Amino acid sequence: MGIPRPLLLTTAVTAGALLLAPLPASAAPVREDAPRPHPVRESGPRESGPRVSAASGARTDPAATGRDTAALPDGRGYPRRTVLDTPPENPADKSVKLGLAPYHSLAPRLNALQKLGDRVSVEVAGRSAGGHELYLVTVTAPESARQAREQRQMRELIESAPAVAAKDRRIKSSYKTPVFINNNIHGNEWEGTDAALDLIEELAKAKDGATAGLLSSNRIYLNVTANPDGRIAGTRANSNGFDLNRDFITGSQPESRAVRRIAVAKQPAVMLDLHGYVNGTLIEPTTPPHGENYEYDLFLKNAYANALGMEKAVNGLGYTPEKDGVEPAVIPFRDQQEGWDDWPPIFTPQYMAFQGAVASHTVEFPMRVNNSSYDSLPVAELRRRSAINTDIAGAVMRATLEWTVRNRTSIVADQIETFRRGAAGEAQRPVSEETVPGVPGIGPEDVYTTDFPRAYVIPAGAGQRSATAAARLVDHLVANDVRVRRASTGFRLAGTWYPAGSYVVDMHQAKRGLANVILDAGRDISADVSTMYDISGWSLGLLWGASVDKVQRLGGGSAALAQVRGRTVEAAPPAGSVSPRGDLRLALDDPRELAAVNSLLAQGVRVQRAADGAAIVPSSARQRAAVLADRHGVAFTATKEKGTGALHRARVAAAVTPGELFALREMGFDVVPVSTATLNAGFDWSAVDVLYVSTGLRYEALDAAARTALDAFLGAEARGGSGARGGLVALGAGGAAFNAAAGLLPATAVAGNGDANGVVRVVNAGGTVTGGAPAHSFVYSPLWFTGLGAGVRVDQSYGTGNPLVSGHWRAKEDGTGAPRDAAGRASVVSGTSAAGARVTLFGTEPLFRDHPKGLFSQVGRALLAAAG
Repeated sequence: MGIPRPLLLTTAVTAGALLLAPLPASAAPVREDAPRPHPVRESGPRESGPRVSAASGARTDPAATGRDTAALPDGRGYPRRTVLDTPPENPADKSVKLGLAPYHSLAPRLNALQKLGDRVSVEVAGRSAGGHELYLVTVTAPESARQAREQRQMRELIESAPAVAAKDRRIKSSYKTPVFINNNIHGNEWEGTDAALDLIEELAKAKDGATAGLLSSNRIYLNVTANPDGRIAGTRANSNGFDLNRDFITGSQPESRAVRRIAVAKQPAVMLDLHGYVNGTLIEPTTPPHGENYEYDLFLKNAYANALGMEKAVNGLGYTPEKDGVEPAVIPFRDQQEGWDDWPPIFTPQYMAFQGAVASHTVEFPMRVNNSSYDSLPVAELRRRSAINTDIAGAVMRATLEWTVRNRTSIVADQIETFRRGAAGEAQRPVSEETVPGVPGIGPEDVYTTDFPRAYVIPAGAGQRSATAAARLVDHLVANDVRVRRASTGFRLAGTWYPAGSYVVDMHQAKRGLANVILDAGRDISADVSTMYDISGWSLGLLWGASVDKVQRLGGGSAALAQVRGRTVEAAPPAGSVSPRGDLRLALDDPRELAAVNSLLAQGVRVQRAADGAAIVPSSARQRAAVLADRHGVAFTATKEKGTGALHRARVAAAVTPGELFALREMGFDVVPVSTATLNAGFDWSAVDVLYVSTGLRYEALDAAARTALDAFLGAEARGGSGARGGLVALGAGGAAFNAAAGLLPATAVAGNGDANGVVRVVNAGGTVTGGAPAHSFVYSPLWFTGLGAGVRVDQSYGTGNPLVSGHWRAKEDGTGAPRDAAGRASVVSGTSAAGARVTLFGTEPLFRDHPKGLFSQVGRALLAAAG
């Protein structure tokens, strides 16, 4: 695609004497594995990760109800000393073997660093999924409470009135540039934490004028370890099994929400995210495609310039391939064509760009010490490699600080300009050699822009699919610092009448890019590049269950929006309600509604199933329903319907990804994780009602005893009029293979391109599984079903034509597996096996990474149906 990028030798700016770079580690040379030409998905088509224990899972947390009101305090001066509690010593911490700082050593060291002077402050930014504290360190020159208030006022002015801020002399002379360094978000990529500790100590002790100047004009924020669970366990993921660097823009995990709060509260202009392991050291900016909602001309200008300085610092450490196994640093924008893109907002640096960072970078250390290397290499070699990685991490941190000091005025001006364009509703500037002078190799393949709409409306009342979903989406927008107004009276916009209570997102706002990332349908980029690093479509506007109207143009211009009476939303008002009389209907179109009905069933309430799959709750349970309406924000409406049969608790045995497990527990299901090994070890099927399979369970790998027990559960041995004892919900290629091997539902699974992913149009048949489902779904390695046997019901089909709305879905090399091949084909099917087991098969990904909230209910309904 496009013009190949030239390999250029570019002269970087001369590094100053701000900080002394540590000397390289000395050791016998050992060559690292040859670098990959470009990265690939770490886990193949299906996500994988450490399974969460049966006793763990979704924790009580603000995000469980959609609220995230915690804020980092900003009303005090600096230093802000916090005496941290010291965790118990843990000899099993995986950092120890590498000669790195175990988690339990961080609090004592940070307590000591705060005592070195008046430059170092520590705050607890939150807790991990496993309950470990997240330490945010601020290094800056002392500030009185008044000076800190002035800094906050200037920061707020930059976002709320950027045109004014651009002319404010105080900001030009006195505003401290916020720099954010995020470390160890992947738990088994350790060394950023240790480099950060070394940097903090150097800055605390330094007596030179350059360091004093740095700290008088900057605030340096360091998230010491973003993933303490993974650091301790030596895993990429946190204790919930989530890759946290895939959780922005979903924010399902407490660690990623803590980083989000830091972003909103501190508004970093420059950001580093420290990772491993790519040899040579990989330093972003990235290859195409570039996120279409960025002010990419401003971003590329700064990110490339800082990358050059980091590259020079890394290569200047003196490591060589021959002596140390360390290859020269790589800048993907300059050195690669595709495969390491910044398209999705799920990665920390890409998310930070939407919060105002004009230079944000993933940096990948070169020397692998995790996974098989951790287990197979001698301790001495692992420590040699870790020392090199720590050295390199320190070099990129220092180079970034030096670049920030030299360019403070233009960095702050460019952050202001980013926000000013949004507030003014100006068009983006496509990147070119003219708009971004000094950056080589810019071509048409780098141009990605969008036509921002004038507004979005989330309607209230009859125009809204789900008040529960609308409230969740609004709270999520607000938590991400998108400004939302709630209308106090009805209004007309672009020819459509909206009732009072509707929400309006005026796209003339500083963070319009983030608003559009969340609410827009997205774009089909299949033709633009041949490969993507991760997902390519994610629309919360289409996948979170709320109705969202895009207002591209306004008759009357901004005056039409100005006439909408209302106020800025700090949190959506409660959406829960209970009809005062009669039996009650609960739609079961939302995960919170599934959580409510599961709670009722657990309490022994006799709930009936409606013909369309909703729940009918007897009037005698009204008081219990009222508690759940308040807790989950769901609506119990009056009904005269009579049920078609009883709903029963679905106790689930699940062979699934961590994201699916988390989503199942979010819906209130009682889940026991299982696998091939679990079943072969002997499993008590009497404790569960339904089996859910997507990965990790192969029917043909079960031993004879396990297979006999499973067949009995699924009804192969349960005849004589009693019917099946359990049912099956199966998802993706792993689920379809299990169904076929077990000889259950007669349906042939056809695989699309395994790299395909995105938002697709679907047609729902309604009824038990897809009643109330949205007209869009999400796919990741999509499947469809053909050869359907007698009695197999098509619950959902892919849309006709090209069903892909946004994402990346090409045909396979042999020309098959394209979207046109899926068009009109069954994406979700259900029926009863010959032995009597109730089975549902999904070719879509309704629970993917706990993200597409509006699709969860399809799986929840299928589980309730399979349980009888």
